[in-house]
Amino acid sequence: MQNYVIITDATCDLPIWISKKFALEVIPMVYQMEGKDFQIDITNPNFNLSEFYAKLRQGQMATTTQINAHQYEEVIEKYLAQGIDVLVINFSSALSGSFNSLNIAKRTLDEKYPQRQLIIFDSKAASMGEGLLVYLALLEKQKGKTITEVAAWLSANYLHLCHWFIVDDLDFLRRGGRLSGSIAFIGRLLKIKPILHVDNDGRLVSVKKAIGKNRALEELFQKLVETGINPNKQTIFISHGDALTDATNLKNLILARFPQAQIVIGEIGAIIGAHSGPGTVALFFLGTER
Repeated sequence: MQNYVIITDATCDLPIWISKKFALEVIPMVYQMEGKDFQIDITNPNFNLSEFYAKLRQGQMATTTQINAHQYEEVIEKYLAQGIDVLVINFSSALSGSFNSLNIAKRTLDEKYPQRQLIIFDSKAASMGEGLLVYLALLEKQKGKTITEVAAWLSANYLHLCHWFIVDDLDFLRRGGRLSGSIAFIGRLLKIKPILHVDNDGRLVSVKKAIGKNRALEELFQKLVETGINPNKQTIFISHGDALTDATNLKNLILARFPQAQIVIGEIGAIIGAHSGPGTVALFFLGTER
């Protein structure tokens, strides 16, 4: 089998068991809170996300930084130097400047290791949407596909990776400039939950609104019903920002209709959670279109 590895970044929010099972290299990222830097390494089982979300609920603000070119070079070069090719699946370029840094690192490493293959892929995805794409790529690799075959599979399938999610507190979207202050205020009063998704360009888009959490969860489920490609034979990801009960309720909705679906529930990490806030619930699956 061709000797290569798949690398991704901490915004993929994959559960630790997946990174361990596939020996997946996940580049850590950093967020700032209360004047301190915190490194997010999703392969570290000791990080307490409940504490992070509790601080957000108490009014603490978190900011994030992107991965720079030097960090990418450090992680990737250790494989290239051993004669191992590398496929990097990265966070959406529409949501972060990290992919630009990855491009810079690739130019440097291509010159240094012209005999090796370094393929970079803009997932146009976020959180466990990016994570699901990485997971499916790992399964393709496990089947014996070469690095170029897996890259071709990604190109053919990434626009079928559906992201649907709801947020609990509109203020986090307001702070990020995605909602006006007046809309956020009215939304809180009326308990409106915007239904959002990630579009073909990897951007967050508000599609519709639902009144109340239960109705919003049903809207997510309906997106799977409308566009999901044979959900009974899929692995479906659900992620949440310290909202396990809501995520479990969504899982139960899905299993009542598609009892053979394989469903993985994971947590939204601090990098994404800093912008989406506590109470967020997201659904990821392969569909006819995003």
